Amino acid sequence: MPAFPALSEQARIQRLALPSGKVRMVLDTDTYNEIDDQFAVAYALLSPEHMEVEAIYAAPFFNSRCSGPGEGMAKSYEEILRLLDLLDRRHEGFAFKGSDRYLPSADEPVRSPAAEDLVSRAMSGDEPLYVLAIGAPTNVASAILIEPAIIERIVVVWLGGNPLYWPHANEFNLQQDLPASRLLFDSGVPLVNIPCMNVAEHLRTTIPELEKHLNGKGRLGDYLFTIFRDHCSGDAFAWSKVIWDISAVAFLINPQWVPTDLVHSPILTERVTYSIDRRRHLIRMATHTERDAIFGDLFRKVGVGDNVRPRR
Repeated sequence: MPAFPALSEQARIQRLALPSGKVRMVLDTDTYNEIDDQFAVAYALLSPEHMEVEAIYAAPFFNSRCSGPGEGMAKSYEEILRLLDLLDRRHEGFAFKGSDRYLPSADEPVRSPAAEDLVSRAMSGDEPLYVLAIGAPTNVASAILIEPAIIERIVVVWLGGNPLYWPHANEFNLQQDLPASRLLFDSGVPLVNIPCMNVAEHLRTTIPELEKHLNGKGRLGDYLFTIFRDHCSGDAFAWSKVIWDISAVAFLINPQWVPTDLVHSPILTERVTYSIDRRRHLIRMATHTERDAIFGDLFRKVGVGDNVRPRR
């Protein structure tokens, strides 16, 4: 692994201070992997008072919806364009294709338009740039490997893994690209980690709730309701679905909705478990999510109608 800039603990703690006011942000998303990324993209774009979304990057993924990580990234890019169209927003210079494969090793980046754009924005704009990663962190890790100096200019907010007390760290975003996930914990980049089990997992909703608050509330609301309803393949009786990814956006909107603690960065082992070494640097890790406040904010923002804004 290459040498990375070493932040002092004082500088790290300052950088990991809870966000306040409007922040610069880019969003890295495996948008077509499931249905929760679509909610997160919409939530971020409908929160301009809290964040300036400068770019959206398509992240790779591999599951039953694609033939491999390259196709997963391409389908995610197409889904980003679909969402931007629903919000009447241009994609030129804003949406970027990401990596078509996972990291080949711990010190080999995968160059892509997304990784190159992240380096450029981090190095040229005001700091800090918040990097919201809600998929496999391949693009983010690649950008760090391409230009390690961005460690001093960004804060990564990553939905991935499980709480440190959980028996294993084996979660979809983390296990898709273990070298990239390990790099986030090992490189010293200021990191806010939002675990899934028992944390983001609280963000569940149901078909009746979305039918009431989103369906009939414009093109975007109808689309989000439809993909959620269609995701249920069987009897919807007593069925709920977690919308994990809105947790990262909610952290920037109101950090009190996603309580966090400073902890020592864990070691991600070959067994995909966490090992704790209290000599390691600090990261911020979420411990809970305020489900009702977050969904209430999302419903109010999507529910205003077509949400059509001037093209940018």
